[in-house]
Amino acid sequence: MGQSPDSKSTYLKYSPVTGYFEQDEPGTDPRGYDFASHSFGLIEREYDTDAIFDPNHEKTQWQRFHFHIDELNAHAAPGVQFKVLYLARHGEGYHNVAVALYGTEAWDCYWSTQDGNGNITWSDALLTPAGIAQASHANAFWRTLTTDHGIPLPQSYYSSPLLRCLATAYHTFSTLSHPKDSPFLPTIKEMLREAMGVHTCDRRSSKSAISKLYPEWPFEKGFEENDPLWVSDLRETDSAMVVRARSAMDDIFNADGNTHISISSHSGMIASLLEFIGHRKFGLGTGQVIPVLVKAERIVGQLPPSGDTPWEKVDLCTEPPAMLLPN
Repeated sequence: MGQSPDSKSTYLKYSPVTGYFEQDEPGTDPRGYDFASHSFGLIEREYDTDAIFDPNHEKTQWQRFHFHIDELNAHAAPGVQFKVLYLARHGEGYHNVAVALYGTEAWDCYWSTQDGNGNITWSDALLTPAGIAQASHANAFWRTLTTDHGIPLPQSYYSSPLLRCLATAYHTFSTLSHPKDSPFLPTIKEMLREAMGVHTCDRRSSKSAISKLYPEWPFEKGFEENDPLWVSDLRETDSAMVVRARSAMDDIFNADGNTHISISSHSGMIASLLEFIGHRKFGLGTGQVIPVLVKAERIVGQLPPSGDTPWEKVDLCTEPPAMLLPN
């Protein structure tokens, strides 16, 4: 007996829609690129919807962009949707300070396994004052966009459960004026975390501890009290992170009908999301944001297998490398 059409297996196929942001373009150098200095990188251009929406050329580039995206979704083929993802890397955390202090080699083999050094703590690292300032910089930029350029704030918010991401989202958006139908209540999602294992900065706090800091923010369904994923002797690989990136995107695209989505995450996870979507590589400094227009198309059939994505053993030191000890 054959399957009914409704029972067929389907999956989402993702692709970047380029030509809208400078970060899409191969000639844009990510080194030192500041999203706020470039209006998120939105390219000054005409859209095929301008004649309908702005015949007298009175609207801002952002207003025309938002209308254009709405029209893409309104006229999309069945099973196709478009979303604008604002992928934000957290502000500087104390673990970033430690990496700069000790160097990558000493950090990876020894210091990353410690909770701190007696002076600073980086287990589930908090933001430094500089990191808070970076998030405040983003806050000021969003405020300018909404008041001067007519761009609405994101409609939905998601965050990694690690404290540096939650704090970045808080300092970026909490003081802005949000519409009642799109309140700033980020959903805390496990799959948006940084690479897991070995590094204590990537071991998350308990659900109770997070909830005490952000009591109104919802957790995704099934979020466990204690970290079920971090282990001390294995490190998640890049290929495993790409698989996890798909899981996070599938959750969001399947459950969230909104178009403009803010995601507070990490350099590694954002790199994995960009790779998975098919976007060019674009490294982000702490506190930086990259917008990406994503097309998702529902395909009938089985999702192609991802292959084996085992975690890997990491070569560790039993004590700090002597030659790399700080003065």
